[in-house]
Amino acid sequence: MIRLPSKIAGSLRSAYDNRRVCVTGGAGFIGGHLVDALTSLGASVTVIDDLSNSNADHLSSLIELDPDRVRFIHGSILDPEAMERAAESASIVFHLAAICSVPRSVEDPARAWAVNATGVLRVLEAARHGGARRVVFSASSSAYGNATNMPVNEAVIPSPLSPYAASKLAGESLMTAYAESYGLSTISLRYFNIFGPRQPAGSPYSGVVPIFASMLLAGERLKILGDGGQTRDFTYVGNAVLANLLAGATQEPLAGQVVNIGAGVQTPILELARRMLE
Repeated sequence: MIRLPSKIAGSLRSAYDNRRVCVTGGAGFIGGHLVDALTSLGASVTVIDDLSNSNADHLSSLIELDPDRVRFIHGSILDPEAMERAAESASIVFHLAAICSVPRSVEDPARAWAVNATGVLRVLEAARHGGARRVVFSASSSAYGNATNMPVNEAVIPSPLSPYAASKLAGESLMTAYAESYGLSTISLRYFNIFGPRQPAGSPYSGVVPIFASMLLAGERLKILGDGGQTRDFTYVGNAVLANLLAGATQEPLAGQVVNIGAGVQTPILELARRMLE
């Protein structure tokens, strides 16, 4: 479990203690860590997840420890009834459920659009009807496309190059539209390459860090595509969790703002491999 620094946890506790929140995709990699953090701050968390990209093992252990604090709905964000139940009485909705893969979106663009774009609409409607004061959306840095000037800031005009990137960018537009149309407080967090504990490595869609880690643990040689000169902004999952918590807690007025969540450092894949071998 990722532990928040005591000073930060102390400052956030008043925002979450005894508050009802909803986490979509809460059985997943980032979502699971966010649920951990929210419960440690005293929040009552309802998770909705269809388990298409995850399993409920970790959530089950949390529910066993504190059944009054964590509730799990096995369902899809595309199911209006299930989503309404999940968001009912939640003060904040953290929306992380998604098809988080460029290759999968290329294979099935209609499904990627349904989950990543229409899914945002379903979440926003449930949040609005359930009386939530804020929705925090997990967006993606893929919206920038092949940006050449690094580090990329939020002023760069989006240029999505895949169905995944386009669908996530559409979700951002809906967040802004609901802020303008209904006064719902919204914010979109554009993640860069998130890594950390409990990140799955067995899928062909997994990121490079868990794939390298599983190869090393198996005693295999690391396989690098190309010359290894391609760079990524690798960001620890704890920072993504903290960004969500701060976005949910801030008293600043939010109306569809977009915020990059990254380290601001470009690391070549070859350098990543070297560091992991040390």
